[in-house]
Amino acid sequence: MKAGVNKIVRCVQVVNALGIHTRPATMIVKMLQNCKSQVSFTLRKEKINPKSIMSILMLAAAKNSRITIEVEGEDSEVVMENLVEGFKSSFGE
Repeated sequence: MKAGVNKIVRCVQVVNALGIHTRPATMIVKMLQNCKSQVSFTLRKEKINPKSIMSILMLAAAKNSRITIEVEGEDSEVVMENLVEGFKSSFGE
């Protein structure tokens, strides 16, 4: 691991009534569009790249699912903060 590169791991709970469906998945992809860090979501031992809307939708994250977010890279703190806030606020739903 390079000096100055942060790896952050957090667990979030899906609070959206319909789980992570198309609208919140689109918001996640847009949020990660310009991020420089490597990001992954893990649910039920399945690890995906959340920069792909299809990958997010295939996770089939229902309400109350617990997703582990891993972010590694130069903007990891900002990216993680934005994702955690998005999950807390149901991505505006």
